[in-house]
Amino acid sequence: MNRIRTTARTARTAALALALAGAAAAASLVPAAASSAPAAAAGAARPAHAPGFLTAAHLPTALTPWTAGPVTRGLPPEGSACLADAVPARGTSHRDFRTELDTGARQTTTVTAGEAQAVRLVRTLRRAVATCVERTKAEDPGLVGETRYHGTVDAEDGAHVYSIDTAYPQDGATDIALVSVGRDGRIVTVVEWGQLGDLDGAPLDGFRTTTRTALERLR
Repeated sequence: MNRIRTTARTARTAALALALAGAAAAASLVPAAASSAPAAAAGAARPAHAPGFLTAAHLPTALTPWTAGPVTRGLPPEGSACLADAVPARGTSHRDFRTELDTGARQTTTVTAGEAQAVRLVRTLRRAVATCVERTKAEDPGLVGETRYHGTVDAEDGAHVYSIDTAYPQDGATDIALVSVGRDGRIVTVVEWGQLGDLDGAPLDGFRTTTRTALERLR
């Protein structure tokens, strides 16, 4: 497949969820010279108000090393279409990760006003993830896809894990995304991972470990 067509298709899939399959595409398309600083350096730049974030070493194993961007206050400038209307700007920080080979990830964390608000936010985010494929299909009939629920991660107040498998059949390729939504007290975090391919090639067990680590680092 022509690389330009693949890029264009993946950009369209990013409308489904930038930090799902689209996060992988967006991260992998950043030139290496312009990429973010390594995780060790980026960690020092974490805003004092933000909970602990994942580092590159916490991501599932990839074919090329992970690079972590800085922890940044606010919503990502290119947010997920699945979650854009669900994640509040207030109290939110994010960190993007990339590799050299079409794999990327993002962690978005929101400190809410209280535990009740955090519970409601988790519910809203889960609904946004679960319905995203169907909502996007209604706007883009060329897209096919499936969302699967993969159960919970038992750490802190728990997390829920999903996969989103999407494709544009006319282009002959697929994107796979893994998403978790979890909480520790009044802090809510979303971890998103994506790459070109399908669920059989996704590190689901490794992603569950990453999610567990994300929850444990929130305090």
